[in-house]
Amino acid sequence: MSTRNVRLPALLAAVAVLGAAHASAQQGPGLGQPISATDLAPWDISIQPGGAGLPAGSGTAAGGAQIYSVKCIACHGEKGAGQPNDRLVGGQDTLTELAQVRTIGSFWPNATTVFDYIRRAMPFQEPQSLTNDEVYALTAYLLALNGIIDEGAEMNARTLARVQMPNRDGFVVRYPEGARR
Repeated sequence: MSTRNVRLPALLAAVAVLGAAHASAQQGPGLGQPISATDLAPWDISIQPGGAGLPAGSGTAAGGAQIYSVKCIACHGEKGAGQPNDRLVGGQDTLTELAQVRTIGSFWPNATTVFDYIRRAMPFQEPQSLTNDEVYALTAYLLALNGIIDEGAEMNARTLARVQMPNRDGFVVRYPEGARR
């Protein structure tokens, strides 16, 4: 018997085993159960750059300053100056320098993502503990500290989505809408 005749059945057997393994992997291990829309809702809190998904509520920089002094200052310093954690204010016009200062005012392209991040991850020791009004107020405070909005401006779903960030055009969309991948 030639080697060719021996290799062909072995190759066909290997393909059959791989095909069965692939089909089994697609079915999954059979653990858990599908999540209901009701159970998923508390986790489905993403805010899109254009503002889709922003909840009801509102806040001003004055209200945000009070919340910041209690819940944020220990990690982000006086008026967002940083230390021990990230600096949140300043850095405008440093993105073309070797020593960039990436802050909300210099780097972030969308104000809505500031809201999303605060609501989802802050304060560090109690993520998702802030009310929507508190998140709007903190967002307003940080935007005002960076000179992006007036201190008296009220942030809500409508006004926050309209805020124009200084670095809004500083990002290149890798896969623009309608482009082929």
